Amino acid sequence: MATRKWSDLTTGQQRAVFAAGAAEAIVTIAALRDLARRPATTVRGPKVIWVLASFVQPVGPLAYFAAGRRST
Repeated sequence: MATRKWSDLTTGQQRAVFAAGAAEAIVTIAALRDLARRPATTVRGPKVIWVLASFVQPVGPLAYFAAGRRST
């Protein structure tokens, strides 16, 4: 399969790639911000592990929001 260049994509495809990248960035920033502000007692597991997991796209930040936070 040949590698496609950005210029080979249609405008709609370019917008979709941009939107997906922006969504990943927003969710990652939200997860990191939440981790920085949340006390360690309200996080399941070590905070440093969740910080590192947040950079595993796209599942890391979603896993943190789904399973990494305890009810306050």
